[in-house]
Amino acid sequence: MRTKKIMKIITVCYVFFLLSLMFTLESCGQTKNRTHQLKQNTQPNIVLFFVDDLGWSDLGLRNSIFESPNIDKLAKSGISFEQAYIASPTCSPSRATLVTGQHPARLKLVRHIPGGKKHGFNRFGQTTEEFHTLKRDPAQFPSRNWLPLENTTYAEALSKLGYYNLFVGKWHLGHEKFHPNKQGFNQQIGTSNFGHPKSYYPPYFNQDTIFPDSKGRYLTDKLTDETVNFISKYDKQQPFMVSFFYYSVHSPHQGRKDLVDHFESKGLKGKYAHYAAMVKATDESVGRIIKAIEQKGIEKETILIFLSDQGGYFENLPFRGGKMSEALFEGGSRVPFFLYWPGITSPNSINNSLVQSTDLFPTLVEIAGGNTSNYKNIDGISLLHTIKNNDYLKRDPIYAYRAYEDLYVSVREKDWKLLAYRSGKVKLFNITKDIKEQNDLSKEKPKVVEKLINKLIQWESKMGVTSYSGVE
Repeated sequence: MRTKKIMKIITVCYVFFLLSLMFTLESCGQTKNRTHQLKQNTQPNIVLFFVDDLGWSDLGLRNSIFESPNIDKLAKSGISFEQAYIASPTCSPSRATLVTGQHPARLKLVRHIPGGKKHGFNRFGQTTEEFHTLKRDPAQFPSRNWLPLENTTYAEALSKLGYYNLFVGKWHLGHEKFHPNKQGFNQQIGTSNFGHPKSYYPPYFNQDTIFPDSKGRYLTDKLTDETVNFISKYDKQQPFMVSFFYYSVHSPHQGRKDLVDHFESKGLKGKYAHYAAMVKATDESVGRIIKAIEQKGIEKETILIFLSDQGGYFENLPFRGGKMSEALFEGGSRVPFFLYWPGITSPNSINNSLVQSTDLFPTLVEIAGGNTSNYKNIDGISLLHTIKNNDYLKRDPIYAYRAYEDLYVSVREKDWKLLAYRSGKVKLFNITKDIKEQNDLSKEKPKVVEKLINKLIQWESKMGVTSYSGVE
């Protein structure tokens, strides 16, 4: 009898032990899963759409001529920075600043990287000459022909924080030795040595190694196919960042044939029908990538960022200037900039802070959980607090700089904008009251001019470009 009682007690204890063990193992598994989820939540995936030559108003939400429902939805889903600027409204400098957080003036990359024999390039866009000059540039500023490898890119910074980095599309920061896969990106797709394709239908480039087997596929769609495929098949246990740097809507203005027909049927003619078609193809691309993210089931842990590299080729109303002339006026340097962060940004958030492309590097580092103080000579500031709270960002002046013609630099501080020329001329505008920059107040507001010039002189010294100044 006593033996039976003892066995019963032992059995009960054993069952209790097994139940406790099972509960412990399940709890550990849940803890492990929660830890993994926490890491995913604190390190979201990031997709950056960087469009070439898309003006501030070249979207359906700002101009009914265009059709961009996917980009419009993205803009309304999160925060729209209404006063976002490019540090140099030019192809190569805008990209160099975006990936390094350093101003083009500091990088000594103040013009687009050219091509052609007169600049020392071969027909494949390769050169051994580190700098080039431009005959019509009054300053004769030597500008780089590639982004040096010693500069830290956001891909390198995010890699240290555990991210996998994919680069898609237009690099325009040097030939093969300086391509994204040499600058911290794990993988690159569709990257050439050129600033634009020779055609948006194959063969796209002189380099026949880029999509050699593509048959009739429109370039924007081909790049999107590859990106959608990457997202759908991604199985790494680490967050990713996709940097989709579009060739569109840069010239040649060659829309997808069906979309050109669509806009011609609506009354647009020639290059305008082609341009509207290019915008719509880009919008379709954005929509397809967002859909791929949703089908993957990662839409709640993926940040979407949309930005353009400079003002548009055509009219940029309501602003003055654009890509082809007066590029440092609002039409050339102000760009669309939207950010959607699920669970963080609120729908239809409008922010009028002065922000600049220099700010992307530190913002991405902080989003990923890194420390920006680890990186020297960063000329931007993190927008993380502003994104989370949609508050107004107080900052020092922002500067835009390039080396093509007499007009070479702008200084924007609060309502004021100073334009300075190599010849010594200056102009002053109150952007809040004069969005079209038609009323030069430099003679009426000499103290404001003096204040901004003094700040410009200090900034030029900091950037190491004093010898090219027009105001000293």
